[in-house]
Amino acid sequence: MADRSTSIDYQRLFRALPDNFLVIGADADATILDDTHNHAAVAMKSRESVVGKPFFEAYPIADQNEANVIRESHEHVRRYKQPHTMPLIRYDLERPTEQGGGFEQRYWEATHFPILDDNGDLLYILQRSHDVTERHLAEQHRLRIQAELAESQERARFTLEALPMMVWTTKPTGEVEYFNQRWLQFTGLSMEQLRDHGWTDSLHPDDRERVMQTWQQAVQSGAESQQEYRLRRHDGQYRWLLARGVPRRSADGQITMWVGGATDIHDQKQMVQELLESNEQQALLSDQAYQAYQLAESQRETFHNLFMQAPALICILRGAEHRYDFVNPLYQQLFPGRQLVGKTVPEALPEVLEQGFLDLLDRVYETGEPYLGNEIVIMIDDNDGTPARQMYLNFTYQLFHEAGQKAGITVFAYDVTDLVQARKTLERLNGTIQ
Repeated sequence: MADRSTSIDYQRLFRALPDNFLVIGADADATILDDTHNHAAVAMKSRESVVGKPFFEAYPIADQNEANVIRESHEHVRRYKQPHTMPLIRYDLERPTEQGGGFEQRYWEATHFPILDDNGDLLYILQRSHDVTERHLAEQHRLRIQAELAESQERARFTLEALPMMVWTTKPTGEVEYFNQRWLQFTGLSMEQLRDHGWTDSLHPDDRERVMQTWQQAVQSGAESQQEYRLRRHDGQYRWLLARGVPRRSADGQITMWVGGATDIHDQKQMVQELLESNEQQALLSDQAYQAYQLAESQRETFHNLFMQAPALICILRGAEHRYDFVNPLYQQLFPGRQLVGKTVPEALPEVLEQGFLDLLDRVYETGEPYLGNEIVIMIDDNDGTPARQMYLNFTYQLFHEAGQKAGITVFAYDVTDLVQARKTLERLNGTIQ
């Protein structure tokens, strides 16, 4: 049978291979010798424009680090005459003018294979490349989403730990999953000891059955729950708490978790009890006063969801420069159209510098002593040509620590503008009448 190998056009066969191949000379310049049709298409350069040129002249690379990766791979094949797969590199493709020009971002994986002669000497280097841009960008997107989710979860955890109240969350069926540090510090117990129904062991024996029955009714009905009960503190004293649980629902109305908070009202409860015992004639009045306190306390301290909502103006200022790390929607509404998070107080609110608020923040950060402001005037400039708005706020500046070091200041504020203005109006009317 006749040998038909001489009739095969190997160059035509090579160029038609269904992959991205490039033939490079063994010389130090890595001269381009040939490529497949597929390679020419993905590289967006004709064979005629690259053949005979040194590799980096035919395919210039702006990033010196990426160029060094390719040179090292070439050198590896020359030295050891073994295949070498490069790490992932970025090489952007320049579109021809007829295709609109400009560059397309591309990421590549490539392997260089040695082509040897009969004596084992290197004749050529064969490059096989794969465009992995879509896969790489998808992985980068996944990692970015994963990092954003982790950051969101960390912010939520930090917010819960910074809130000045005892916070808990439960499963839809009512078993506790989480207590914040204030609850753990109050009881002196670990999360493992309190989880599920373990926290009920700290309830006063006279309150336990009532509390559990009321809580199960709330879980079954999906209604908000509010109770007063005695909880054993770490020193063994039972103290009265006011607790409220709120269900969090999905878009289809199903309860996905419960969020709750509790406040120590023992002193107020005891004061009311002493008034009742000392003067029965004042019983009704005392009860009404306590109920009014109870309602105000409940309204002030109830928050609506785990992440961003709270019934107060809340922000967290990090570091000695007082940089906004967290603001809730109510706080943001004071400054519509402004970017707060990521900026320092002077950068975000330059109008407050002359009003003394920065000095107060510096003092709290340096001394560690909280500042309580009552009906403090603040002038807010909306930057729309209108006069500055005057508001009255009740607020607290409180230093918080992380890992035993000063970390920043939490701000909890309430807008009392309407109340102050109403009182001033009443005072003017009384002055006019008199």
